[in-house]
This record gives sequence, C-alpha cells and structure tokens, in this order.
Amino acid sequence: MFISHFRLGALALILASSSFASSADSFKRIASFPVADNVPHGMDSKKPTSAEIITATEDGNTLIYSDSPLGGIGFIDIKQPHMPQAAGFLSLHGEPTSVAAYDKWVLAAVNTSKSYTQPSGYLAIVSATGRKIVDKCELGGQPDSVAVSKDGRYIAVAIENERDESLNDGELPQLPAGFLVMIAAQKGKADCSTARRVTLTGLAQIAPDDPEPEFVAFNTANQIALTLQENNHIVIVDAASAKVVNHFSAGRVDLQQIDVKKDGALLFTGEQKGVLREPDAVKWLDNERLVIANEGDYHGGARGFTIFSKQGEVLFESGASFEHQIVRAGHYPEKRSGKKGAEPEGLEVATFNGQQYIFVLSERGSAVGVYQDHRANPRWMQLLPSGIAPESAVAIPQRNLLATANETDLIAEGGARSHVMIYQLSSGEPTYPQIVSENDKRGAPIGWGALSGLASDGKTPGKLYAVNDSFYSSQPTIFTIDASKTPAVIKSALTVTRDGKAAKKLDLEGITTDGKGGFWLASEGNAAKEVPHALYHVNAKGEIQQTVEFPQELLQYETRFGAEGVTLVDDTLWVAVQRPWKDDPSDRVKLLAYHIPSDTWRAVHYPLEQTEKGWVGLSEITAFQGNLYLLERDNQLGKSAKIKRLYKVSLQQISPVALGQTLPVVQKELAYDFLPELKAGNGYVVDKIEGFTIDPQGRGYAVTDNDGVDDSSGETLFFKLKLDFLDR
Repeated sequence: MFISHFRLGALALILASSSFASSADSFKRIASFPVADNVPHGMDSKKPTSAEIITATEDGNTLIYSDSPLGGIGFIDIKQPHMPQAAGFLSLHGEPTSVAAYDKWVLAAVNTSKSYTQPSGYLAIVSATGRKIVDKCELGGQPDSVAVSKDGRYIAVAIENERDESLNDGELPQLPAGFLVMIAAQKGKADCSTARRVTLTGLAQIAPDDPEPEFVAFNTANQIALTLQENNHIVIVDAASAKVVNHFSAGRVDLQQIDVKKDGALLFTGEQKGVLREPDAVKWLDNERLVIANEGDYHGGARGFTIFSKQGEVLFESGASFEHQIVRAGHYPEKRSGKKGAEPEGLEVATFNGQQYIFVLSERGSAVGVYQDHRANPRWMQLLPSGIAPESAVAIPQRNLLATANETDLIAEGGARSHVMIYQLSSGEPTYPQIVSENDKRGAPIGWGALSGLASDGKTPGKLYAVNDSFYSSQPTIFTIDASKTPAVIKSALTVTRDGKAAKKLDLEGITTDGKGGFWLASEGNAAKEVPHALYHVNAKGEIQQTVEFPQELLQYETRFGAEGVTLVDDTLWVAVQRPWKDDPSDRVKLLAYHIPSDTWRAVHYPLEQTEKGWVGLSEITAFQGNLYLLERDNQLGKSAKIKRLYKVSLQQISPVALGQTLPVVQKELAYDFLPELKAGNGYVVDKIEGFTIDPQGRGYAVTDNDGVDDSSGETLFFKLKLDFLDR
C-alpha cells in the first residue's frame, strides 16, 4: 500500500535554505585517485577505465571498486588516506556491476550475458587479502547490485535482466523478468548451495510481469529494501524466509522552479506534475525508515530524494530543493534540463561522531549533497565536489572518511580520467564551494556556470563582474559578485540584450567596466558558427549600444581562438588574443590596442611559454597601476598541467604599432603561479583558469571555467589572493 502523505513543514524548511550551511565540523576532500593508475602491467594505460560501485574492507584501509570497462575490480590502499596507492587489479572475465565486502571477503556481481534475452551472471567470492577468486555462485540472470547483511549471514543480489533500450523504444515488458537471489553466508563468505530465488512478478502496477530490480540494502533486522526502478516500486524482503513482507509504489512528485528545456539558458521557471520517482539507490536510515535517490530511468526521474517508512508512508520529500543546491554551486547540467536534471543516483548513510548523515550523489551534477538526518527534517550541510559522474560512495566512520566512485573516463576526448575521491570529516568550515549564487526575486536560485572573464568595478573592494561564455548561447550574462564574502556570492545576473532580446552569436570571454556605469565585452569569434570577433559596449541595463568588429587587416588571418580578455586603460581597450593567428609566429600572440575615440587598431606581440604537450595561450588581461596582467595557461589537466601563470607587462615599455607592421615583442615578468591553488582542493588540476582581476585595494581574484558541467566535474574554483601578492 502507498500512502500519499508527507510533512510540508520539512519541505518548506529545505526550500528556504538558500545558503551553504556552516558547522564546527565539515567534510573536506583530502585526495583523488585516478583509476588508470591501477591498470595492470602490460595493459594499455590509455584504455578507458571506470570506478562505478565502491566498498571498503572491514578495517577501512582498502577501497575496492568495480571497473566494468576493464572487466574486474580494483584495490586502493588508503592506510594513509591523504596518499592513496594503487593496490592491484583482479580480472573477473565478465562485466562487474557491483561489489560489497565483509570480514575477509569481497563479493562481486559479474554480468556474463550473451544477449538481453539470454542473461547470465555469477557472484565471485574473492579473498580480500589474497586478491583471488575462491568460489563462484551462478545466479541465473544478469546481476545489478549486491549487498551483505550487517551480521554477515546473508547476501542479496538484485537480478535485473535489463531491458534493451533500442528495442521498441525501450518499452516494457521485455522478458525474462528480474528477481532477487538470497544466499546464506558465514561472516560474509557465501554458501552457493543455499541460493534461493525470490519472485517479484505481480507486485508493481507498472509492467508487473517484468520487474527490473536495481538496488538492494539490508537493515540490522535482516530485512532487505529493493528498488524496482523502471517499475517505480519498492519491495521489502525478509532475509531469513526469503519472502516479500511488504511492497509499495514509489509514487509521484510535483516539481516547481526547475529548468525543463535544453536551450542554452538556465531558466528555473518550469514545473512538472506527477513525476514518477523511479528510484535507483536505496539505503536504510534505521529499521523503520529508508531513503531513495529518485534518478529516473524509464518515464520518470524526480530530481531529488525521498524518505519512506517501510510501510510506504512518505516522511520527507526533497522536491527540487536538492537540485537548487546544485544550481547555487554552479554544478547544474543545463544539457540535461529536458530530461532528468541533476539526476541523484547514489546514496550513502553513515553515523559520524554520533550524528547520522545522508549523502546524495548527483550523477550529472558531479557533486555530493551532505545532509544530517533529523527524522522528518533532514538538514542541509554542504556540497562536496566529486569527479565526473559519481555513481556510488562508501563511508568509513571509524576513520572519519568518505570515498566516492566516479565512473566517467574521458581519455578518448583528451579529458579527465575516472577517479576515486576521498573526504575526511574534520574541524573547520567547508572549503567548497568557493562561489555560490543567491536566489532571484522569484525565490529560485540564480543559475550560472562557464565563467570566462572577470573584472573589478574599480571603486568598491571585492565588487566584481563576470561573464559566461557561449555554452549558454541563449543567455549571455553579466554577473555581479560580492567577493568580500566566503564563499564569494553571485548577487545578480544581467542578460546581455540586442533589440530587447537575449543577444545571439556571442562568445563572451572578457569584461571591463567603462567608467560610466556600463561595460565593454570581448567576444571570441568563430567563422564556422557565424560568430564575429568583436567588442561590444553595453549600458547598465545590459543593452548593446555599440559593436566594434575586428578590422579586415586582422580577420584575413583569423582562427577560432580570438579575444580572451579585455581591459580599459584611459581611452584604449587592450585585448588579449588567445592563440597565434595565421600571421603570427607559433610562439607569439597579439595584444591588440583599440583606441576608442579614433576607432583605430594597433598591436604588439606577447611571447608564449613552450610546452611539450598540448598548447599554451592567454585567458585574461587586466590593467592595474601601470601594468598589464595576463593569464597564460596550457590546455592540460591533472598531472599533465604545467602552466597556469600570471605574467606582468609594464605599460611604459609597450609601444603598439599599426596592423601590418612588424610587431614589437613585449617583455614579461612572472607575477604569480596558480598551480598550487589549483592543487589545493585535492582534486585533479582543471585546465581552464579563465578570469582574473584586481580590485582597488590591490587584492587579486581568479576563477576557473567549468564548461557548463559538460564533460566536466562542474567544479568552479574561485581564488582570493592576499593583498601582498603583487610584491612577491
């Protein structure tokens, strides 16, 4: 039976929480482990890997994760959690879908199906110390999740027998039906001869003949909570008798203030009625309550999480509030707006220092929401940055640790690898996020991302402006930032308009104030997309008042790597071009000088650093006290990142000449190296440090571009440099 009831007061409490909570204790990321470091000797290290489901040994010193692309499980030594070490890989000759651990044993569910209609798989019993298979239990179908009871007496395996999404548009039913396998165990070691099948047909209202089990979890009373995701159903099973003792629909949710359209804009004005929850992960909060992550996979996806009693009563519903926290931190994946938004998929529940926490993993937002469990009033605490697409997490409370497994590996695209990330609960305020947004006038969070240019207002210390780039092609925006706060706060968003509508064909990469209440913006052109290389003068309302396109003397040599920053010195706009154009030497780029009163262009050459891998270019330019400051970076991330620097060029020694002449080469001086800051968050080093400015007090600020959370972890790093940084 499903009881449609929840406490509106609890929901209102969460929705009203617009800030990132602080506490005497908080979780902080202390290390990241690239899964590729565990690739066996002799195997191509550039082959895709994935950390999907993660668990830990009983002593908390070893992490074990399933790696579907490599066909095995990996081990990570975390005796020193700040310095995780590769500890080996075990091939399982199939596709591992889940992993659990108890005492001396690791239990891995392995898919060996020949086809969707001939599913098969086995449970591998692995020695945690010997790192070898000691037994196998044939399961009779395709496994998707495995769990072991708290006392080590029972093992539950969800047999999904997943549907073929290319067949009949993925519609159900698609037989054979899924089921649950129960296996008796001694201290976690399975006795394969005791395997029993629990039939699940006839329970759900949606496709009752084709149950699709997704995730299993035990409480301390040896009851199992099982999600049937596509069926939008939850089943409670008694482990001892292997019988269903209750089941109920996961129900529906009404969502407000969400983005419902993939359109290159962040507009949290939409709503959806009666959205099926379709839960993925499930965890018990105690023997009477359970929590589900409402990812969606078939016809639903409610973008949040729900707490149920085991009788089916809704005790708490997050609605859109979890996703709103994702939005405020700049982690919202706009490209998923037309589908399931931030997609909460994984969960972990654990008690640290007497307080129970709920960890909600946003697969598409690449972040982890941390809540304290206060019965019907879960309390928002903080957001943790994760790798790309966190799939699961494991808590190790006795060591104050949490680890996430992040499945996406972008080696084929030259991007970030799959990572396992480790966090520790310790004293002090959260160190992330470093910049967040307030709510707008309607009470919805201000959406933001892909910050690409930064400028001081020149009058008020800590008051800054930023622009987003063409990822948000339908919403070019000037953001006002209060950087005097920690984290920095986006106070407002001003759309750049042309003829009363959001301006099209812009790729904003630079911003500077005009000294009269308006702005000059630099747009990086792209001839293939009909985006011009140009400067735009806008007023305080964001309306474009003047367009200054690059002259033909420049455009005849253009590439798509154009203006990356702009700054105003007296009546001249200085523009940094990112990479060499066709008329430039390979190790030099142009600094353009546009004289506003005479409408004339001049230029100098800036010498670039050299690198063995990728390319080096400019990302920003800002003027302060007789100098130009330029961000110079390579396009590498992680261990390959070498150049993320700020250089100084004296304006007194710059003598720009007319275009077409031999350009003089300026002398530069290293002012600051951002690599230590980029490493300080203990994730992988991101490639795009894109914005920099200096306020009237001489304090420097820098920001990274998160690419709109597209093939990106979504992290935006915002640095505040000490007042004496220019004197170093």
